[in-house]
Amino acid sequence: MRICSLLPSATEILYALGLGDSVVGVTHECDFPPDAAKKPALIRPRVDPQAAASEIDRQVSELVARGESIYAVDAELLGSLAPDLIITQDLCHVCAASPDDLATALTRLPKKPRVLALTPHSLRDVWDDVRKIGDATQRRREAQALSITLEQKVAAIEARAAQAKTRPRVLCIEWLDPYYVGGHWVPEMVAKAGGQDVLGRAGEASFRVSAEEIAATGAEIIIVMPCGFGVERAVSEYRATKFPDRWLDLPAVREGRVFAIDANSYSARPGPRLADGVAILAHLFHPNLFPAPPPEGSFRKL
Repeated sequence: MRICSLLPSATEILYALGLGDSVVGVTHECDFPPDAAKKPALIRPRVDPQAAASEIDRQVSELVARGESIYAVDAELLGSLAPDLIITQDLCHVCAASPDDLATALTRLPKKPRVLALTPHSLRDVWDDVRKIGDATQRRREAQALSITLEQKVAAIEARAAQAKTRPRVLCIEWLDPYYVGGHWVPEMVAKAGGQDVLGRAGEASFRVSAEEIAATGAEIIIVMPCGFGVERAVSEYRATKFPDRWLDLPAVREGRVFAIDANSYSARPGPRLADGVAILAHLFHPNLFPAPPPEGSFRKL
């Protein structure tokens, strides 16, 4: 089977199921495992990913306002790869090519591949997507085993976190200029790790908030997790951000409990490493209950 993955999380799932050799095309963002980055990139961004957060937001807003896609599909390359299966998503068009762009590219193919679109809103949805990919690739047994392992790992963290005497108030910032808070599975990750998400809405999209709303949260822990960024980029964006004076009044800031995490790996992509993301959050919320250090480079104290 020849598979094109237009979604970094799907690429990770495919490799986790032992299908790396079947993956013939990916996106420019597919970088895990490292072998995925060697595959032909079918998607390219129409915005400058190296620009400052405010400039990226401006470019995205302009494209959306004109009804244009954030990404371009290389239809010629797609045709030459002749996939049997294309995996994409219909959740966030800032994260992947739009269905319309893909549909246009598909009209040029002499042989129409199967298209599997994923739309996860929760951790359960993500684990179910593992199973869906398994069903579509004749790897049902492997997919079932992986999804159960991920579910059990998160359940074990949740059970231990329940022993905590307190649940800190947690603010998850998914974008810094303008401010957005994490949505979909992020508030659920916070809850399972033993915290209370002060603004995010489980199962709903991330949304823009004001500095005043942030200041009123009384957040005791702040997680800086800019969508699509690793730790170094998150730290750089945080240091370049001009926060209002009331920012300094937040308990998290006063007590030095502000952390940047590798969102690209552990919170933004709806794939297997979300389970590791829950473990990282649990360590940051309750280090006495979760003393084992997370993977090197997964977070940094700000």
